[in-house]
Amino acid sequence: MRTPAQTPAQIPRATSIRGRLRHTLAVTAAAAGLVTGTLTVAAPAQADPVQHSDAAACPAGIGDKATCYTGQDANGAYYAIAIPKDWNGDLVVHAHGGPDLGNASDPARSVDDLDRWSVMVDEGYAWAGSSYRRGGYGTRMGAIDTENVRRQFVAEFGEPERTFLHGQSWGGDVAAKTLEMYGDKRGLYDAALLTNGVLAGGSRGYDYRVDLRVVHQYYCDNLPRPTEPQYPLWQGLRADSTLTTTGFRARLRECTGYDLAPADRTALQQRNLDDILAVTNIPERTLESHLRFAVFTFRDIVLGRLGGRNPFSNVGVRYSGSHDDKALNAGVERFEADPTAKRDLSYDSDLTGDVEIPVLTLHAIDDPTAFVEHESAYRMTLEEADRDHHLVQTFTQEHEHSQLSTSEYANSMARLAAWVETGKRPSARSIAASCAQFDATYGTGCFYDPDFRPGSYASRVEARPDGGRDWPAMTSGQERRWSRIEGVGIAP
Repeated sequence: MRTPAQTPAQIPRATSIRGRLRHTLAVTAAAAGLVTGTLTVAAPAQADPVQHSDAAACPAGIGDKATCYTGQDANGAYYAIAIPKDWNGDLVVHAHGGPDLGNASDPARSVDDLDRWSVMVDEGYAWAGSSYRRGGYGTRMGAIDTENVRRQFVAEFGEPERTFLHGQSWGGDVAAKTLEMYGDKRGLYDAALLTNGVLAGGSRGYDYRVDLRVVHQYYCDNLPRPTEPQYPLWQGLRADSTLTTTGFRARLRECTGYDLAPADRTALQQRNLDDILAVTNIPERTLESHLRFAVFTFRDIVLGRLGGRNPFSNVGVRYSGSHDDKALNAGVERFEADPTAKRDLSYDSDLTGDVEIPVLTLHAIDDPTAFVEHESAYRMTLEEADRDHHLVQTFTQEHEHSQLSTSEYANSMARLAAWVETGKRPSARSIAASCAQFDATYGTGCFYDPDFRPGSYASRVEARPDGGRDWPAMTSGQERRWSRIEGVGIAP
């Protein structure tokens, strides 16, 4: 058993054939240096010495159960590492959600996520997570930085017995992209747990926010106001806008009274709110966060990452559910995607289904942010790639997005580890049945519904006419062809 008190030189190396092979790969990667990001490939390309981590206080959720380290990699990404005092020899590499906005890496993000998912350390797993080298959109960037923190761990503390990926929310997309880029038969990763993941990818996974952006503007006409400089809604917000989140919320309240008690709303506010929610299928409790994404994060995607090109379309979409659908469809703003912008967003964030290791997903049926229908898109993507035998999907009767039951996380990791160890693919029902033993420890509940099957993605989000019902959104062939185009994708 390796212990955190040992220096890297004192940590015993694996003696099995598998362990020696994986250690050889790890040493080769470390000697080549940590991964640097390019638009088309992610391969060792740097010969700088490995950065050394600093011992750090563990977050409150972990306390003295582990030894913790923090650092910053050669690309500027802050990271956090924890090694339990009773380490089981395995590693969980975490991909965080968001994306957070900002120009630089946030040193607090990886530490906060370590605290949030301290259950991994409680269950004996070492943990490593990157804050990514910058804020803003960039799924492949996140994947490269996630692989970098794995290599950082190996270089300093030795090769784990097994390495698992975990990603939640947008981090689910990042982790899924990481396993497609690095999770092959070389054995760098053994399996992945994707929880409440944005698994429809970027080119279609935000269509409901595109719809929200235009429907909101139709009813509210205040982002922008008629007296302000105008800009296309696919841009999210004009480049030089000084609008703050506080000012944004004030405009949403002005139109819909979204954060007021129903008795305090005007009749017009209530009708606007009812129409917007009915047309977009967005829950009232997350209206503000979805629209905020469609304003501020769209600006980052379009202006910050795609050079002002539009990757979104709502041509041919018929909106319904309002008190006057005819007027809505006649008056709502329409736009068509720039093909190169859509290609670049797709290349960066869409998934091909090229999966060669076990993948377990866990998703709240009433997730108000990443709708459970994202799972249908992912299942169809793996089916089309003939990789669905690597996938098991589980669903719970929960209502949150950012965190699920601790008992379920512990159970999911145990069943995923057993799948890797035995090669026997579990069923959703057997996973649900095993949760009670972990709930005896954590007491946060087990809410599995093993009989649930989500509807198609198009049953929740208006499909675009140009193949919007077909998955994958990007095929392996498209990915190969696009990778040969200089500058394709989103720059790290």
